[in-house]
Amino acid sequence: MHRHPSMFGHAASDGVAGIVVFLVALPLCLGIAVACGVPPISGLMAGVIGGLLIPWISRSPLSVSGPAAGLTSIVLAEIAHLGGLPPFLTAVIIAGGLQAAFGLLRAGRLADVVPSAVVKGMLAAIGITIVLKQLPAMVGATGSLMTITAGFHPGAAAVGALSLLILYGWKRTPLARLTFASPALVVVIIGSALAQAFSKSAGLALAADHFVRVPPGGLASLAAALPRPDLTAFAHSATWITGVTVAVVASIETLLSLQAVDRLDPLRRHSPPDRELLAQGLGNIVCGLVGALPVTAVIIRSGANVAAGARERFSALVHGLLLLVAVLAAGPLLNRIPLPCLAAVLIQVGLSLARPALFRLQARLGWSQFLPFVLTIAAVLAFDLLKGVVAGVVIGIGFVLYENSRRAVVAERDAETGILRIRFRRDGTFVSKPGIVAVLDEVDDGERVEINGADEYIDHDVKEVLARFRAEAAHRQITVTIRGVDMTHAEGTGGH
Repeated sequence: MHRHPSMFGHAASDGVAGIVVFLVALPLCLGIAVACGVPPISGLMAGVIGGLLIPWISRSPLSVSGPAAGLTSIVLAEIAHLGGLPPFLTAVIIAGGLQAAFGLLRAGRLADVVPSAVVKGMLAAIGITIVLKQLPAMVGATGSLMTITAGFHPGAAAVGALSLLILYGWKRTPLARLTFASPALVVVIIGSALAQAFSKSAGLALAADHFVRVPPGGLASLAAALPRPDLTAFAHSATWITGVTVAVVASIETLLSLQAVDRLDPLRRHSPPDRELLAQGLGNIVCGLVGALPVTAVIIRSGANVAAGARERFSALVHGLLLLVAVLAAGPLLNRIPLPCLAAVLIQVGLSLARPALFRLQARLGWSQFLPFVLTIAAVLAFDLLKGVVAGVVIGIGFVLYENSRRAVVAERDAETGILRIRFRRDGTFVSKPGIVAVLDEVDDGERVEINGADEYIDHDVKEVLARFRAEAAHRQITVTIRGVDMTHAEGTGGH
């Protein structure tokens, strides 16, 4: 049995990494909550639970969990669909239970059956949704893109534009060499200072609703501020459908992040996916009970963890502890953060998910990759995330079936003997029948044909096709030799 080392084995280096991850996570927890239309405290508490609970259960040494940008569109849509945050929190409890069940049933590897093009399309659609939702907030407006002109605020727009400029210019500054410096945190600090300077100008001063709102501090105010699940929602089918949606998408995002972090791990360790689903599931049950956003393993925080030199799960624990301290003691300071700063951070995240280079790459890979990719995006934007993923998977399966139906066999004529050799180059199944029949229909009367199915699986449907062809060949003076295929039980059925 594989032994997992103690999470406290590298406390010094992991402690430093935990501080770095905290600095990255703080603005993201706040920003994702605002993007989801929930109280910022729900985002912070999701980060706390992701840091303080999940590392004890997970066996991923470098993965860090918290609220995920990838769930933003689901949270927004499902809160509206269910009629508020309390029933949605009940759905999060259901999602957590399902994820824990996935882990216990060893379903962690099932995410690999989702085609890569569909996963990329899902993430790109999430990125587009985030950008569309946050553009108005970055200029001080609320609502959709149509409200930007009416709600435009010059002070908020200046803070948002400067924030975006810093984020995209960060790599060109000397500060980029400092591994502990988080560009998102720098944006929050500078944006807060600029907003404070604008407060003395009547035309530029930001309004109260342009700032974060979290409890001032202390356990009592935290308990009073956190929303509670509506347990009566367990009786409604819509709540369960939402729970399934959150469970499926959160599990996919977690497993994708897990794979990505394992590739970044300098020690090349493998994180058990089933154990991770169990950890995430138990974490989401707690999130739903205490009023926090659902959590997943998150690549942005995990990547920062690796870059900061983390070795074990203790770094995630430290980051969660620091988030809890911020929740309990730094409320007045957090309430100085302008929302346009957080909107800019999320726009950068969204654009990274839907970057133009990704569209160009999928187009170069051909229609079998590009079409499922763009149709998944269209379906997610038109309907919702789960329907979009299902549509993409169906389209992907359709391409697989089409390719298998066309390319199961290859026909080549031997120049010396004149024999037409038909060779199976992949398994022959009922899906392949149209392509196989098309090749056999091209055989001329009087030809000599050799059909070779050695080393491939040939199902009964295809055997019937071969038996029928061999029966008809006798009337057309065609000589047929079949190699590598057991035709015993196909004889006598080929004509049906």
